This record gives sequence, C-alpha cells and structure tokens, in this order.
Amino acid sequence: MQTKLIIVLIALTCGTLPADAARLTMDDKASLWPRASMTDKIDFSSRMGRAFHTLSPKLDEAYFMRCLEETANIGDTKELRLEEMVRACISLVRDEGE
Repeated sequence: MQTKLIIVLIALTCGTLPADAARLTMDDKASLWPRASMTDKIDFSSRMGRAFHTLSPKLDEAYFMRCLEETANIGDTKELRLEEMVRACISLVRDEGE
C-alpha cells in the first residue's frame, strides 16, 4: 500500500514538472521565443506588462507581445537572452518620450 502511494506521488510530481519547466524566464535564450507556445508567450508578456507598467502606461502586455515578436523575428538572436530583448523594448518606449 505504501509503495503504491509513493509511486502515485512521484507520478503526480513528475506530471507537474514540465508545465513549470516550460515557463519562459528572463534568463532564457531569445531564440526560444519563436518556438515557445502561445500560452508561454502570453504568460511572459503578461508578467513583463505587470512588472514594467509603472514605468509607462505603454508598457503593457500587448506592447511586450508585439515588441518581443518583432524583435525575435528580426535578425540573429542566438546569443541574446529574453532579458536583453525586454530591455530593448523598454528603451524604445523611453526613446519615444524624448
């Protein structure tokens, strides 16, 4: 009985790992963006919008989605990280304000 319980708990734990592991982070390579699922892109864009909206109302979820899509599809992003792409998106909004 106890062995079955342990097996079930391990299976449940392993079943939840891929969803958490698939979440995009700032440290991920930018080259992952085009291959990421739409759910992961929306999740990441939403987190960036919530984090940076206080800097400018323009920095919302829709802006980050659009900017990251455009940035990832232009040029070679192999060595860039998502953090660097986010910084570029933020600097574009700041440059517009000047």
